[in-house]
Amino acid sequence: MNLRCIRALAVALCAVALARPAGAQDMMRHVDLSSPDMVSAEMTRAEVEAALAAAKPADFTGKRLSGLDLSGLDLSGAVLRAARLNKTNLAGAKLDRAVLDQAWLLETDLRQASLKEANLFATQMQRAKLDGADLSGARIVADLTGASLIGASFASARMGADMKNQSMGLMRAVLMSAKLDRANLRGVDLSRADLQFASLKDADLTDASLAGADLGGADFAGAKVAGVDFTGADLTSTRLAGAVGLDAAKNLDKARNLNRAIRN
Repeated sequence: MNLRCIRALAVALCAVALARPAGAQDMMRHVDLSSPDMVSAEMTRAEVEAALAAAKPADFTGKRLSGLDLSGLDLSGAVLRAARLNKTNLAGAKLDRAVLDQAWLLETDLRQASLKEANLFATQMQRAKLDGADLSGARIVADLTGASLIGASFASARMGADMKNQSMGLMRAVLMSAKLDRANLRGVDLSRADLQFASLKDADLTDASLAGADLGGADFAGAKVAGVDFTGADLTSTRLAGAVGLDAAKNLDKARNLNRAIRN
């Protein structure tokens, strides 16, 4: 599969994956995730460091960088559009303002990484590890199914669906079965996000928007939800028992399937 095909398929995959999560796994079957394009690296760490030193910002568009140890590197502002970074070690790396649109980061290690104001549009990040990562101010319309984001910060992050630009279908943040325990989501726009079966235990969602979000099976035990907008959110089997400040949430009565939520 050549680079042009990979890019086109990435865009198509993300459009389907983010619009219909159930179909995402079906589409993934049509991509050979064990192929060299998805698991190999065409550069060494030393070559990546040299590229970072030679150009500001460094451009790694479409590059194969899977499996490399890039931990601790300063990739601030780097262009990694459509790059393959599957299972790459980026723990502690700086990716502030980096462009990761349409990139592949399956099972990538981003623990304690900084992604402030990074662009993550149509990015494949299933099962990525982002515990303690800082995504403040980032634009996140990515598939983070099964990702671990324990203690991550999303201050001022933009994760809501842009309803003015949906030519590819509903593009939204997908956090199905993600671990968001103790995450900072204060004031974050998560409108229309898919949070089915996500764990949000002890997370701070004060004043966040969950309008139109799919919260089926999500666990809010110990989460701070004062000021959270639940307008149109699907609460089927959502565990609200133990949520803090639920009486101060907004439009809970306008949520869908409130009678099917677990409240005590």
